[in-house]
Amino acid sequence: MNVYVGNLPYGMTDDELRALFQEFGEVSRAQIVIDKPTGRSKGFGFVEMPDNAQAEEAIKSLNDKMVKGRNIKVNQARPREDRGGEKRSFRPREY
Repeated sequence: MNVYVGNLPYGMTDDELRALFQEFGEVSRAQIVIDKPTGRSKGFGFVEMPDNAQAEEAIKSLNDKMVKGRNIKVNQARPREDRGGEKRSFRPREY
């Protein structure tokens, strides 16, 4: 299951995020989203856990937990919504 983790402390690392979730089971991936121009954390990330029951337990236990002075938000990640950027239609100019 892919888990969304929001309101992360900006100084948190991928390894710290992984360790937080490993208390509940196997973590196949833990990644904090980074702003490309600045190289700084965007304050959220994703954790992939192969066992859904372990992921559900992590969500229940970690949602609203205080981590480095911030209450993190944890829930099942939703698929990204279509923003319509790829389906543009262009009309030829009329002269």
